[in-house]
Formats: sequence, structure tokens, C-alpha cells
Amino acid sequence: MFLSANINQMNSLQDAYHAIHEIHKNTVQIWLHTSLFTWEWWLGVGLTVIPWVIWFVFRKQDSTDRLLYAGLFIMIIALWLDFIGVSLGLWSYNYSVVPFIPAYIPWDFSLIPTIVMLLLQYKPGINPFIKAIVFGFLSAFVGGPIFKWIDLYNMEEWKHIFSFGIYMVLYIVTHYISKRNHFRPLSRS
Repeated sequence: MFLSANINQMNSLQDAYHAIHEIHKNTVQIWLHTSLFTWEWWLGVGLTVIPWVIWFVFRKQDSTDRLLYAGLFIMIIALWLDFIGVSLGLWSYNYSVVPFIPAYIPWDFSLIPTIVMLLLQYKPGINPFIKAIVFGFLSAFVGGPIFKWIDLYNMEEWKHIFSFGIYMVLYIVTHYISKRNHFRPLSRS
């Protein structure tokens, strides 16, 4: 009984995998014919590259490693949350830079981490909760609606107010991580 249930479950998982693979192949074809090289695609490429150039020029050079550490953290968390939101049907994107990741690469890999890293280094004495409120407000109530207005982003089962709290928490946790000093040099064992 247990073995046949396991075999049925594995067959169901294989069927689901093949269905996802077919959908992905169709998605790539649609992307090639409707998204690639459109103005929305070029905007996505620009939003992926330009923030990093700006950050590179204006970063505190003596804090580069610390900022990249914090930026990598928020990048991974933002990508993970975005992936979950898209997978659960809470929101979707109409255009993507590459068709292999359902999340919006410019937002998760570029805009969020570079903005947070710039906020971390700019006036570091300001209360991080104030910066978190500013970051949350601008991301949720300015960035989100602009992306929705230019038709890059669809809110299916989501509201901007939900994003506000999440962005605030992301900033606070990233601020905390950026202040860690518990690194020892790697030594030979």
C-alpha cells in the first residue's frame, strides 16, 4: 500500500514537472516574441544596470565589503519573497529582462539592494526606523504604483500597504546585518 502510494506520488510529481517544463517553454517563446527588445525590456535592462553604476560611483569605498554583504542579504530575501508572491498568484509581471526567473530582476537584483545600500551609508547617524519608513513608503507607495501605472506589474491579490510593512522590516533587518562586526579572518586549520 505504502509503495503504491509513493509511486503514485512520484508519478504525479513527474507529471507536474513536465507540465511546468512545457509552460516554461511556452513562456520563453512568448517572451521572445512579445517582450525582448521592447521599450519595457530596455527599461528593465536600464533599471538593472544603472543603479549599480550609481552605487559604484557614490559608495563609501572603505565600506564596500560591508555594504555588499548587506546588499546581498536583501537581494536574496527580496528575490525569495518576490518568487513566493508570484508563485502564489499575489502579483505578476508583464515584462521581464530574462524569462527564466518569475520575479522582476531589476527590482530584486538592482533597485532594492542599491537603494538600501545607499541609505545605509547616507547619514548613518539617522534613526534606522526613520530610514525604514522612508524606504517602505517610497518603495510601496511610489515605486509600486509607478510600475503598475506603466504596466510592468499586476497586483492580483496584493495591496501596496502590505508591501510597506515588508519593506520596512527588510530595511531594519538589513541595517542590523550591516552593523555586524563578528568576522574573524579565515585561518589555516
